[in-house]
Amino acid sequence: MTAVLKPFAQMTPDDYEAIGLRCGLEIHQQLLTKRKLFCRCPAGHYGNEYDAVILRHMRPTLSELGEYDGTALMEKKTKKNIFYRIHQDTVCTYEMDDTPPFFMDEEALDIALEVALLLKLNMVDELHIARKQYLDGSIPTGFQRTTIVGVEGWLPYKDRKIRIAQLGLEEDACREVSDVGHDRVYLTDRLGMPLIEPVTYPDMKTPQETAEVAEILRRITRSTGKVRTGYGAGRQDVNVSVAGGTRIEIKGVAKISTIPRLVYNEALRQCALLQIRDRLAGRGVTAETFRASHHDATRILANAEYAPLRTALDQGNRVRCTVLKNFARILSTATQTDTVFAQEFSDRVRVIACLTTIPNIAHSDSASESLRGGGWQKLRKRFKAGADDALVLVWGSDDDVRCACEEIIIRAREATVGIPSDTRQALKDGTNGFERVLPGAERMYPDTDLPPMAITRERLDRISARLPEFVWDREARYKAHGLSDEFARPLSFSKRADLFDRLVTELEINPMLAAIVIVQRLKALKRGGIDSDDLPDEKIYDLFKAHAEGRLAREGIFMVLRHMGETGSTVDDALDRLGLTVLDEDAVRRRIAEIHAQPDNTKQFPSKAANLRHVMGRLMADLLGKFEGRRLAALVEETIGGEVKS
Repeated sequence: MTAVLKPFAQMTPDDYEAIGLRCGLEIHQQLLTKRKLFCRCPAGHYGNEYDAVILRHMRPTLSELGEYDGTALMEKKTKKNIFYRIHQDTVCTYEMDDTPPFFMDEEALDIALEVALLLKLNMVDELHIARKQYLDGSIPTGFQRTTIVGVEGWLPYKDRKIRIAQLGLEEDACREVSDVGHDRVYLTDRLGMPLIEPVTYPDMKTPQETAEVAEILRRITRSTGKVRTGYGAGRQDVNVSVAGGTRIEIKGVAKISTIPRLVYNEALRQCALLQIRDRLAGRGVTAETFRASHHDATRILANAEYAPLRTALDQGNRVRCTVLKNFARILSTATQTDTVFAQEFSDRVRVIACLTTIPNIAHSDSASESLRGGGWQKLRKRFKAGADDALVLVWGSDDDVRCACEEIIIRAREATVGIPSDTRQALKDGTNGFERVLPGAERMYPDTDLPPMAITRERLDRISARLPEFVWDREARYKAHGLSDEFARPLSFSKRADLFDRLVTELEINPMLAAIVIVQRLKALKRGGIDSDDLPDEKIYDLFKAHAEGRLAREGIFMVLRHMGETGSTVDDALDRLGLTVLDEDAVRRRIAEIHAQPDNTKQFPSKAANLRHVMGRLMADLLGKFEGRRLAALVEETIGGEVKS
């Protein structure tokens, strides 16, 4: 692999094809249910308050085949203290693994089946619950209950199909509060909430395609009106690989808009890692010939001035030096945007050795940034390291720095092979960092607490009968109404789409007016602190009915909408309270004449056009919501237009 990627903005589909980029998606979407998946606790009740704290330590267990999962073994090295903040209203003994599970929530299963049908999946005849190990502490039991609902579906994308491998239904994990040193803290309020997880094949060939397919999947799930929205309710895992590499999973991508740069940087990283492998091979360094060692350097560096090292020494910590034979100038190789290979070591040290204060390493490829006064030369002489060797320093407690050195050696050995199978964490700057070793099949095993559950033909027929229209068909239909992408696209997956159709067909409301209210005005209310989600469709329908019957002017629609959102009142109550009784044309003509007849108008506005605008402005202030603006302008023109035209 010798490809050198261009800057992000200059990359083309041909460039990505040249490196063999392939991407897949795993979408985690919370369902809008009343209860959690395997207990009777309420779902969707978030809060930072808690009644108690539980401390646990995780340890790996053997799979049904007598094997340990690599991720579980990695988590064991961290020696984490896992603290759970629990609130009595949102968790029960089930989440703490002290009570067997209830049967699966029926509402959650119906929603999962609905989404599976929309993705044209083949439904399974019988659900089998499995346990998936999670030893990072995000689930107190150490495992997540999950099941597969359907397999082998597809969705349309441009001129081809994107294949869907499967759709799973599973429990959500805890919310992380902090992770410092050996202490990790979680809130348990979202624990156990139902999630669906559609998984695609690696059919996307560019970062932009990956984001576009993620958006289509988001629209499909939202079109049901039965999924949760807001930050964190939908999260994407992005799988990335290049030719000659392996699948890398970028976890927890909260915003679809960040996917292109994340994919680009991972492609950049993988190409760089393959080049590093080839450079090492050119030096004769392979997995078989690789050599490294680590040594106590505390006394040698006792007088070091480098601030992080000085602080650690003053606190009585130890310093160790890892010698990587023939690795000189490798650690300074660029891997991602503004990131070098040494960051791979720093990430492992942070995650596994729990040395979370950054910087947590120093290395000889950036010698001038750390040790002075011949410090690196002293280390080379003491540990018999040559000019072609790289040195890496770590500091902390004796156990932690020994663990850190071992992880640095493991990661360096992996460099001789190419791209290790990691799960990566999405970072805000579009790069990614090590999170854990990519889990294997060993972490999945059957759950013996729950029996298989048949999916009946009657159940599927019932759900099929009320499936929403496919979003791509609905979007095309809305564009036929004359709506632009700005309105047709969000309406196609809005939970108010059926309301829009009723307004246009039953009340003959102008499609653009209905779209503006549903897409823009309801969102504006939410930004203003009014939960527009609490406004039922029937109230909004009654609002437009009042407009269609001539009881409410177009300009008053948002005023009444806001009042109903603030007070919970009916349309008629809002009209009375706001005094928005529609005036007849004779009353409006009289008001036009009154304003125009004011004696100072001509002196104040010598221009007749300016006088016309002045009259219109006064009338709009007086009659807002009581008379249609367009008709008002016509009446002003009819009543006084001839007198004021220049």
